[in-house]
Amino acid sequence: MRKKILVVDDEPSISMLIDFNLKLAGYDVRCVDDGEAVFDMLRSFRPDLIVLDLMLPKMDGIQVCRELRKQNNAVPIIMLTALQDVTDKIAGLDNGADDYMTKPFSPQELISRIGAIFRRLQTLPGSADETTYTIGQLTVLVEQREVRIGGKPIELTPKEFELLHFLCRHKGKVLSRQQLLHGVWDYHFLGDTRIVDVHISHLRDKIEKNARTPEYIMTVRNVGYKMHIPSYNESLA
Repeated sequence: MRKKILVVDDEPSISMLIDFNLKLAGYDVRCVDDGEAVFDMLRSFRPDLIVLDLMLPKMDGIQVCRELRKQNNAVPIIMLTALQDVTDKIAGLDNGADDYMTKPFSPQELISRIGAIFRRLQTLPGSADETTYTIGQLTVLVEQREVRIGGKPIELTPKEFELLHFLCRHKGKVLSRQQLLHGVWDYHFLGDTRIVDVHISHLRDKIEKNARTPEYIMTVRNVGYKMHIPSYNESLA
């Protein structure tokens, strides 16, 4: 069955370009041109992924993204922005977007990123050597896609879960940002490593007692990150 993609952009030339190339790539595509129309479309069309422009009439991309996540809709979102300011891009990630692309962009790169997201969703559940990770007070149940700290459930976005899972699989090892981009986002090209930093920050906010002095996800200066095993949990490593 063909994957379904919803394209949300108020520039007809952009929508037509994306629509043409995604259909050529074998996807079932629908297009709408404002934020509110997303929720009308969702009543009859259940997308496997949304390509969402940041600047939209009636309801902008950030608001759409925030509302979808509030409704516990975990559909992957690639946000498009014509803005170069990194704070606008990070705002999209902060509100639940999985990735972003800056206009103008190559349709082939967009197709590549969409394919990367679908590959990750298909391969993640069966790709781990373990089904449960226990690191300190942190428990990650891979098959159930659940995370707990001291037995208390922690709510993560799909991409946050994938990142945490990848770090747990390689616990104790230093991973560069490029390795994380490749392993979690499946990027085989030079991606924007700020995506990694934003998601790491979100994870720390959710699983660490104090995000400024993390106990689990440690920064290795000028290299990347590693999942640290607290000293009281060394026997479980």
